[in-house]
Amino acid sequence: MTELSKSGAAVGEPTSTSPAPTSFLEVRDLKVHFPTDDGLVKSVDGLSFKLEKGKTLGIVGESGSGKSVTSLGIMGLHTAGQYGKRKAQISGEIWLDGTELLSADPDEVRKLRGREMSMIFQDPLSALHPYYTIGQQIVEAYRIHHDVDKKTAKRRAVEMLDRVGIPQPDKRVDNYPHEFSGGMRQRAMIAMSLVNNPELLIADEPTTALDVTVQAQILDLIRDLQKEFGSAVIIITHDLGVVAELADDILVMYGGRCVERGPAEKVFYEPRHPYTWGLLGSMPRLDREQQERLIPVKGSPPSLINIPSGCAFNPRCPYADIPKDNVTRTVRPELTEVGSQHWAACHLTPEQRERIWTEEIAPKL
Repeated sequence: MTELSKSGAAVGEPTSTSPAPTSFLEVRDLKVHFPTDDGLVKSVDGLSFKLEKGKTLGIVGESGSGKSVTSLGIMGLHTAGQYGKRKAQISGEIWLDGTELLSADPDEVRKLRGREMSMIFQDPLSALHPYYTIGQQIVEAYRIHHDVDKKTAKRRAVEMLDRVGIPQPDKRVDNYPHEFSGGMRQRAMIAMSLVNNPELLIADEPTTALDVTVQAQILDLIRDLQKEFGSAVIIITHDLGVVAELADDILVMYGGRCVERGPAEKVFYEPRHPYTWGLLGSMPRLDREQQERLIPVKGSPPSLINIPSGCAFNPRCPYADIPKDNVTRTVRPELTEVGSQHWAACHLTPEQRERIWTEEIAPKL
């Protein structure tokens, strides 16, 4: 097994040899692998992207594509614990406001977590501690980074609960998580995440298991709070409708890698990867009359232990046989620029993609 440094990166692999970036957040060739008895799980396998303050990046893909593993890697939560007797193997670079996180001391990353970067977890019921009140947990998150007494911290907790729309916050601050509804727990989680005014907010499936009315309220809340705090936001979801509401840019993940990324308008209206076409075809539309049934993406996501050779999407891609010389099954496509700030990893030529999209895919959506 690869020996790991204190930071969690493989020993001998540079983590910050290149110059510091100008972007607020920049992820460079991030790899997060998990050794198991069955083999090496390549959950994230060479992911790169940038994000500026005040902007929102939507990361989309099916379950198992590596979205949540990416977010935990940015937060430095993989190196905090062990997976059985084996640690995650992490390499690459994660730059946050000029600080490289993977090579940084874990104690320094811990100080940044909650203050400079924060995360809204997928399931607030399991993320919140059942033995402590909502207020106690927000107070703790605040006092870790501020030298204040409990009374001052509780006033801050009440203020944040009020800001996220919790009714009677001065009373509900003393409630336990189980006394809140699903939507209220998610609001409380958002209040805890924003209590220290972080500059980076990661929302991992923030509307999962919530009814559509509450989903809309949570998305509006995240948007309004971003405008107020000027934070950079990463929203992770499998629901394209969610990123359509919030995201400035979209990154589509498949098999632990990015297969397409670009401005939201480009990805929605001029997508250039067959997997993105499949995601759009399986999304209900309310802005136009639906003439045909939704088109599912056939097959199942790949095993991250045995990722198909060549293009990872080739076993499910209806256009895999178009490129010559069986290249889709032997050569892994690299991200290439297909438009202004728009990239895709596909062996189809630009002309072939344009023809398929305009003649076969777009008319059905």
